[in-house]
Amino acid sequence: MKLIQQMVEGYERDPSLEEMDNRSLQRMLGQHLQGSSCFIVLDNVSRGMELNYILNCLPSRGRLLNRLMLLLTSRYEFRTDVYYTYEMKALDSVKSWQLFLKTIDKFTSDGNKFSKDLERKGKEMLKKCWGVPIAIIDVAKQKSKQRLSGMAWEELFDSVDLSESLKSLEPMYQELEEELKPHFLHLSLFKENAIIREEKVKTIWAVNGLSSGSVVRVFADGSIFEVVKQHFTTKKIRLNPLLHMISIQKAEEEICLEILRSNGNNRLSQNARHRVIHCGRDKFDPFTNEDSKQLISLIFHGGGRYLDDASQSYWKTFGVLKILDIEDFGVKKTLPKTIGTLIELRYLGLRNNYIQEIPHSFANLENLEVFDIALNFMVEIPNIIWQMGNLRDLHMSDAIFRKPLKVDALQNLKTLEYISIYDWTYEDLIFGRMHTLQKLGIEEVDKMVDVGKLFALLAKFPNFYVLSVRGFHYRSMPCLEGIGVIKGLEVLKLDGHLCCLPSAHNLPKWIRYIALVNTCLDEDPLPILEKLGHLSKLKLQNAYTGREMVIQKGGFPRLEVLCINELWNLRNIQVDDDAMSIVRELEINNCPHLETLPEQIRRMSKLQKFKMVTTKHIATKITNSGLTSEIIEVDIHP
Repeated sequence: MKLIQQMVEGYERDPSLEEMDNRSLQRMLGQHLQGSSCFIVLDNVSRGMELNYILNCLPSRGRLLNRLMLLLTSRYEFRTDVYYTYEMKALDSVKSWQLFLKTIDKFTSDGNKFSKDLERKGKEMLKKCWGVPIAIIDVAKQKSKQRLSGMAWEELFDSVDLSESLKSLEPMYQELEEELKPHFLHLSLFKENAIIREEKVKTIWAVNGLSSGSVVRVFADGSIFEVVKQHFTTKKIRLNPLLHMISIQKAEEEICLEILRSNGNNRLSQNARHRVIHCGRDKFDPFTNEDSKQLISLIFHGGGRYLDDASQSYWKTFGVLKILDIEDFGVKKTLPKTIGTLIELRYLGLRNNYIQEIPHSFANLENLEVFDIALNFMVEIPNIIWQMGNLRDLHMSDAIFRKPLKVDALQNLKTLEYISIYDWTYEDLIFGRMHTLQKLGIEEVDKMVDVGKLFALLAKFPNFYVLSVRGFHYRSMPCLEGIGVIKGLEVLKLDGHLCCLPSAHNLPKWIRYIALVNTCLDEDPLPILEKLGHLSKLKLQNAYTGREMVIQKGGFPRLEVLCINELWNLRNIQVDDDAMSIVRELEINNCPHLETLPEQIRRMSKLQKFKMVTTKHIATKITNSGLTSEIIEVDIHP
């Protein structure tokens, strides 16, 4: 109706439109658009709007392809038959400053000029807006009013007030379905501007009694999450710091969040259920507060030696603690033994520290569901893991086991990564017992390993679908003939020198994602991989040492994403007709001798995103070639 009022002459204020049904309005708009040349912008489209009502009004797309353009802007991603979706990113420092200048010039009616020192100071101030345009504009309006009142710019750039911006963004929280609001509140437990692993945020939700389901996707579709990196089975996501501020404000009101900081800027709660401790360089003691009996979550951010200052009795005060997260904290050597008294613990996050040994007392953590000790180099693990009967996810790397881990004792285990192939043992499957293992990361695999025996075992797990294999330092991994017995395998990651790939008919039929990293194959892997009928994503990183790769006619019929990185000798990629017919994303990074792209790129009609990191000379040559001119989103660096 609004489109008709704006586009059809004589209907600007016609009340009869209110009485017309949708079908009549569609017919009227469609008749007007027939034969017209126009560019229609629907701004700030809401989630509940039925776009098909508009799309069905459009005349035949074939005859009007170059005469009718439709642009939709929204913070929601629409699952509809639109030609292309461009995802807006937060503004960088330069664009933030440009928007700030444009706004203050509008309100002060003055062409403001700033010295380099003032510009640097202004950009530093705008960092607190985190690239969000609405926040930058709000700050610019504030500063314009203060400037008109006689304040000098030098004073104005000292501080920033984001209260109005937070009010503008708060509807993103208020508009959430009621069952999703608790999920948003628990995002307050994470670091500001942190890149979050999808599996971690889902675990935090689950431990707090919240089902995860499709919540991550819903938040990403609604611009609450930015998807920083998309793996095949999981994502890395980020919450904009302004939304993080809102999650903290609301969590303090709704779920009794308490924040302690080394700078003294504490936000205390009388009945704290969740406590986040920020440790900076300043010395402080976060262990004096004895009101810990009701705490469900205890999260440490920052770093330092502060855990060393906690008395053994400190940990005994947490009677119902379910989440203890000390990731990236810099914990050295050993952990307090009394952490083993936290028998209600469900999640223990110790990733990326300097821990050398896990205490024997951790055997008491029988309710633990997630144990994350990855990125603790050469951490020694006593023979206790098999006693954690409820363990669902076990994350490790470069761990030392005193005795091989009895995997069959962990009846709820779904994820095990990464463990040395020499550090685990599995007895014959017991008839009638369901086995839950879905993802396995195995390391220290060399030619001495009988991988056929491993594949035969994994084939017996009914829900197994992700396998990651790492080689042992500079030794070659064995050929993977026999991997085809794992019928349900969908994701395969290989990291380490590999002599050859199995033939296509010896690879799992339903495999959808393959990553070859540091395999340094002598022969081109593409003639084998292109025959996999269900492969949709392929990553090659330092995977091949040759000069040429060839994709034959009809190759990769379902491939959507291709990433080629660090093929140092590659000079030519040949793509025959009808190959990679539905590829939509192509990424080529650090291939310093690849000076040309295949001519077939011009005819890849589905290709929408092309990214390349190369030398300045090659970047200029490829840009000038015109081969990428029809691709919508092109990013060639430098």
